Amino acid sequence: MRRVRMGLLAAVFVLPLTGLPASAEPPQGPVFQDGEAQPVFDPAQALREDLFVTAPVDSDRDGQDDRVHVQVVRPKETAQGLRVPVVYQASPYFSGGNDVANHNVDTELYVPEQPGNRTVRTAERDERMAVAAEIDWAYEEYLLARGYAVVYAESLGTGQSTGCPTTGAANETIGAKSVVDWLNSRAPGHDAAGSPIEAGWATGKVGMMGVSYNGTLPNAVASTGVEGLEAIVPIGAISNWYDYYRTDGAIVAPGGYQGEDADVLAEFVHTRADREPCRGLIEQLTADQDRLTGDYSPFWDQRNYLNDVDQVHAAVLSVHGLNDWNVKTRQAAQWYAALRERDVPHKIWWHQAGHTDPIGLREQEWLRTLNRWFTRYLYQVPNGVEGEPRATVQREDGSWVEEAEWPAPEAREVALRPTPGGSERGGLTAARASGRVVEALRDDAGQLAEDLAAAPSSPNRLAYLSAPLTAPARVSGTVRAELALTFDRPAANVTALLVDQAPDGTVSVITRGWADPQNRHAIDRTSPVELGKNYSIDVFMQPDDYVFAPGHRLGIVVLSSDHDFTLRPKPGVGLELDLSRTRIQLPLVGSIG
Repeated sequence: MRRVRMGLLAAVFVLPLTGLPASAEPPQGPVFQDGEAQPVFDPAQALREDLFVTAPVDSDRDGQDDRVHVQVVRPKETAQGLRVPVVYQASPYFSGGNDVANHNVDTELYVPEQPGNRTVRTAERDERMAVAAEIDWAYEEYLLARGYAVVYAESLGTGQSTGCPTTGAANETIGAKSVVDWLNSRAPGHDAAGSPIEAGWATGKVGMMGVSYNGTLPNAVASTGVEGLEAIVPIGAISNWYDYYRTDGAIVAPGGYQGEDADVLAEFVHTRADREPCRGLIEQLTADQDRLTGDYSPFWDQRNYLNDVDQVHAAVLSVHGLNDWNVKTRQAAQWYAALRERDVPHKIWWHQAGHTDPIGLREQEWLRTLNRWFTRYLYQVPNGVEGEPRATVQREDGSWVEEAEWPAPEAREVALRPTPGGSERGGLTAARASGRVVEALRDDAGQLAEDLAAAPSSPNRLAYLSAPLTAPARVSGTVRAELALTFDRPAANVTALLVDQAPDGTVSVITRGWADPQNRHAIDRTSPVELGKNYSIDVFMQPDDYVFAPGHRLGIVVLSSDHDFTLRPKPGVGLELDLSRTRIQLPLVGSIG
């Protein structure tokens, strides 16, 4: 067993009123064993500071740079000259949220050159002074004990920070980045009285980490290429805000939050004491997010961190739930793919839960993984993590497997085609269709997609199932449904589901996707639908990793509106599917039939 002891990492910095006497003993330094930082510091003796960092942006337009409220928790040894790296969590949630109504989704779909339907929201505002109490975190003691300082920052427009919340726009990135700059002596900090505060106790090496919005901000800051940000751990995080509230032109909600949009989230986190300066900016979000067409636009482009992935140099340990329908799996998969293509140090954990932190799923192994990641990239101890398997995947039975990379390198594109009988249950085969067959469905947004998939027959969906599998078949990556569709109205939702039918007949929805046929040419351009004309509509389902067991049937279900995710127009829109020109592309390990 390898055991390394490190003393002072750099020259001693003397903090106000904490000078180190010349005769004093050197402080305890970090200890590493088997490539992991060991718990040799006492979290109960940690020092706490409250301060503000100035960010070079004036998002509330008051003529002054925004300030970010920061809380620091660091080992007491840093007052004796020890310098340590930082694990930093930025969040808009530390001061809670407001009661805000979502948009109405029981509305007709947009048709070009016709009056749009825009809903009116009301919000109950709580005008109390927002003051964050002492911020805490499940990881705080663990990290402090191993020689990391923990830093918290309230996102702009929240709590004691000034500025405005904008749901992922550049000002929020700048605000969060400014704390990394302060930790590297590039941005000013001060206490409540205005006296300067410096981070002389910090080595300048920073890791960012968090779940959901708190995991999205690390992606955003990493995309700036800021010096000193050495590692990020985005958990259930967003890489492109368009894909959170839209999908290929369709207005699609995060799971469990039907009707939420960028303006709703900004209103929810807008907890600074004086909210009047931000009212106009948040009202502008309502107009710019465009709940009419769902088109990609400059508004969404500013919130797409993939645009700047070339700037990322921080080592990325990504974590996501395969059943996360709030922040959907595309967010992690596309970010991970972009990092992989650019040789950024990367690793991914896929688990079977939803929108959650893995500490509650596999605590000891997760903490070991996290410790080794930060030990390697914040303390720069060569523990070999970069040479270990890149993917950790939890299987359906709860077991965990380590794999070289994700998606599974051995997965191959397999094309399957539907055969007649979709109003009940048609077939799904690799064989080519022998003639043209058209089958129809009629939209009914009042029915749940899960119920439609499980129904033995329905006029509101088309279902196609393979023969029972003779061996396991694994889908690893993105399933694409290439649908040949005709519409009897100029606007419609299109939804496709990948399903698993067990031998007892029960049906489970594995993954799904949505599209707006008016965006068939491009997500940033609405093109009118001509009634009765057949169109090729591609529906990209959310990436997944799922093993179909022997005896089960793999299936595809096509419907129009998805009650829990899409807008919900009145029933009645008719769709026709040309089976001869339709196929399903699956990234498959194994074979079907």
